[in-house]
Amino acid sequence: MRLEAGDAALLIDSKGRRFLLELNPDRTFQYHEGAVPHNDLIGREEGSWIVSSTGAQLLLLRPRLADFTLKMKRRAQVVYPKDLGPILVYADIAPGMTVLEAGSGSGALTLGLSRAVGPTGKVVSVELREDHAAHARKAVEKWYGRFPENVEMRIGDVSDEIQSVEPARIVLDLPEPWHVVTAAAQHQPPGGLLAAYLPTVPQVQTTVETARETGVFTEIEVKEFLVRDWNVAGRSVRPEHRMIGHTGFLIFMRKTARPPSQED
Repeated sequence: MRLEAGDAALLIDSKGRRFLLELNPDRTFQYHEGAVPHNDLIGREEGSWIVSSTGAQLLLLRPRLADFTLKMKRRAQVVYPKDLGPILVYADIAPGMTVLEAGSGSGALTLGLSRAVGPTGKVVSVELREDHAAHARKAVEKWYGRFPENVEMRIGDVSDEIQSVEPARIVLDLPEPWHVVTAAAQHQPPGGLLAAYLPTVPQVQTTVETARETGVFTEIEVKEFLVRDWNVAGRSVRPEHRMIGHTGFLIFMRKTARPPSQED
């Protein structure tokens, strides 16, 4: 598939360094091994080899969502690919679902959710800060080339949106998600799933304790995912010296009807 003006493009040099671009015919990409006018990239097939002004070779690709997430401009901390994948799987995000997300942050999680629910689903992304919401919106538009119809962004408190949205799934990247857990206990439909991304143990403890106190969340799981690359070069097969360790904890829980013993 050919790359067009406005598309995101990824250039990779001989040492594996990656450069994320938004193709614009009036711009030139410059780096330590020369320059490449964007016009030399526009209209080229992804997977092509490009030669810079100094003769250096670069591989031209259309970025994966993982590439875009790691290289995107950010205001808030992004949810990294190693955590985004498990969120989609363990929270069971599927085409056609309605997902309530908070906060919008840098837009990385919004993009993953939007892809997962597909054109028949909907992501309602709620952010308290207008500057973060605006930044997330730009990131989503940059990835898609336009703002997708299956995403709606709102400014405000996500707890106030649960009853009107009636989400099958709630995904939280907030410092105090236990307040939302309390609201979800009242207004999220039974059978729904709630996921929370948290960096610290005290946050995890408070969130889990709050979920248990509501009496309507079960199957509460706390997980941490670590990623380590391996180097394969002939007979030298070994793990890389560095790995991606702790970025955050993931909590998953399922909403149920209130047990008969707790009904009034």
